[in-house]
Amino acid sequence: MCSEFDIIRRYFKRPATSAVLGIGDDAALIASTSQTELAISTDTLVCGKHFFADADPFKLGYKSLAVNLSDMAAMGAKPRWVLLALTLPEELVKHSETWLSEFSAGFFALAQQHHVELIGGDTTSGPLNIGVQIVGEVDAGKALRRSGAQLGDDIWISGQIGDAALALNHELRRITLQSSELEQCLPALLTPTARIELGQRLIGLAHSAIDISDGLMADLGHILTNSEQAACIHIAAIPSSPTLKRYLHQSLAIQCLLAGGDDYELCFTAPKMNRGKIEALAIELAIPLTCIGEIVSGKGLVVQDAEGNAITLETKGYDHFSA
Repeated sequence: MCSEFDIIRRYFKRPATSAVLGIGDDAALIASTSQTELAISTDTLVCGKHFFADADPFKLGYKSLAVNLSDMAAMGAKPRWVLLALTLPEELVKHSETWLSEFSAGFFALAQQHHVELIGGDTTSGPLNIGVQIVGEVDAGKALRRSGAQLGDDIWISGQIGDAALALNHELRRITLQSSELEQCLPALLTPTARIELGQRLIGLAHSAIDISDGLMADLGHILTNSEQAACIHIAAIPSSPTLKRYLHQSLAIQCLLAGGDDYELCFTAPKMNRGKIEALAIELAIPLTCIGEIVSGKGLVVQDAEGNAITLETKGYDHFSA
């Protein structure tokens, strides 16, 4: 069966003729003026696939914008405008005005925080489905891309990863967390933080970047494919919460860390000469930035355990058509 990326590559990817950058990155780039480019991206959240039917509408509104803001962060772009397309069940509209009130409140709370303006969209009836298109701006020629990684680059991650997938697996009853552990992990799943300022500050420091939405191995793999590079990372260096560390003896927790997704942290590569500047930036922004490996010669991605042995996972990240 084709993966979602096979479908895009086989049926929809074409060379960009008028755009600066087309399909294949976190956002497309369009020349706006001689000084700026527009970064444009879209995401769809489907009930039962991306969120539970009984999801808190305020947090769902918040997350539906956060995942799009994260694409802007990965490009180093300043988010400016959004369009919102909602497919709503008739029963929800007829009997649950509170849902719409709470959803919009969550959406606009985050929009106001980042000075993003909702400028249009569409509303129709059907199974609950949320589509957001976002437009941002970045200086011409300065956007961070997946294709810029260079041999010898350090590989960095912002924040910590794995908690969102761990919380989801608890909700799916694949693992049982204590109430205090679930309380610690749920915010990563329900109200992720888009690293907007970090992305903008990485311009000039990083060679490439991506946001971690489908899992570290899958998304770092996109950088390697687009940059025609290989990488080696160390699982002991990957930043994770005390809760996830307590479960790392279980294969499911390792899967959450390496391939769980829904993290929306930034993974980026940068020359070793910029280590000091990146460490200083981490202190300035109060965002943990952790070096987890490097770009090496060869092909593919190797994940090493504490003894230097390669870790093999059957699934390297989330894919809609193989999940």
